Amino acid sequence: MSINNWESFFDQHAPHYMNNDFTKNTLSEVDFVIEELRLAEGSRILDVGCGAGRHAVELAKRGFKVTGIDLSSGMLAEAKKLASAANVDIEWIHCDAVQYTPTETFDAAICLCEGAFGLVGRDEEPLEHDMAILKNISDALEPKGRFILTTLNAYSRIRSLAQEEVDSGRFNPLTMVENCIAEWDLPEGKRQVEVKERRYLPFELKQMFAQAGLKAENIWGGTLGSWNKRQSIDLDAIEIMIVSEKE
Repeated sequence: MSINNWESFFDQHAPHYMNNDFTKNTLSEVDFVIEELRLAEGSRILDVGCGAGRHAVELAKRGFKVTGIDLSSGMLAEAKKLASAANVDIEWIHCDAVQYTPTETFDAAICLCEGAFGLVGRDEEPLEHDMAILKNISDALEPKGRFILTTLNAYSRIRSLAQEEVDSGRFNPLTMVENCIAEWDLPEGKRQVEVKERRYLPFELKQMFAQAGLKAENIWGGTLGSWNKRQSIDLDAIEIMIVSEKE
């Protein structure tokens, strides 16, 4: 079995991940998460696509019991270093969120900053991939358990598109999938990255969440950690945030 393209990317990017600008808002993001998840003291939280552990560690520092899962062993290695430096105990699980089978239930879950949802392996069908993640998260939640997801905003990508990107096959407006080799300017330098990403519109997310037994309460936009509760979505926001509760 070939390694997932995203696993390969994040394994290499892991030592540099925390140098990205969007990682600098962890404290305010966790404040926001705690408020929206309505977390009681000592709540059990599942962090799906936990990456280098910045949200998981901060939540653990505030007394919550956290389990973090991630596709990338490199990112989990960085997460373990961060947890050790903060002197917090977190359960780390190396697995694909699509195959995750919960062995316990949680009071709340998060999947933030393109942690898993929307990042599709080269041989995976995008909607099947993302629905599997939502169903696994729903299965892991206690009744009335709350879940926050951020994912890439389709409006933003559509507004930035040139027709040549459609004609070349880089972006398919029928499937809302971007599939290409892109050059990204990363903290470690410019890199060629194999990209396969599914962009979502709000009504699609509401339908998918409902199919997974999750009731969408609010959908907001957000860019680089500037999460807010605006009633309308900024069309140029990088991400969409959806706050939900297990039915």
